[in-house]
Amino acid sequence: MPETLQVQAIATVVGGHMEPADDYQGGVESVIRLDASYPLETLQGIEEFSHLLVVWHFHRASPDDVALHARSPRGNPRWPATGTFVHRNHRRPNQLAVSFPRLLHVEGRDLHVTDLDAVDGTPVIDLAPYFEHMGPRGPVHQPTWPAEMLTDYWTPAHQR
Repeated sequence: MPETLQVQAIATVVGGHMEPADDYQGGVESVIRLDASYPLETLQGIEEFSHLLVVWHFHRASPDDVALHARSPRGNPRWPATGTFVHRNHRRPNQLAVSFPRLLHVEGRDLHVTDLDAVDGTPVIDLAPYFEHMGPRGPVHQPTWPAEMLTDYWTPAHQR
């Protein structure tokens, strides 16, 4: 049996996207508000970074949404059926996501960001500055279907 972990949210997304959407995620500003139980100095120096690594929970999803089988992304039969751990949506066992928003500025416990694809009220499990040197090493490759599927993912939201 897999180990059970308990985690607490360290922050909450305020503003930004109000409803989950598959596309048109770009250009929306939101705030990652650090919980008041953490001292301000836990953010000291973060404003020197351009991007963050944010781990968040699909809080509007239900455990009933988890799909432990191969399926075509977005239900599109043009794309091959792939396993649960090949998808990056709320149908994963722990319903967690990772995003890399751009940090605009910091005001106290508020990290103002853009291009965060979480919705208002989303619990943030963890965050860190993005270190370029800890990104992928070596050439990155993938099949063609993610590029096709995500053509409009970062299209500015106002173009919906």
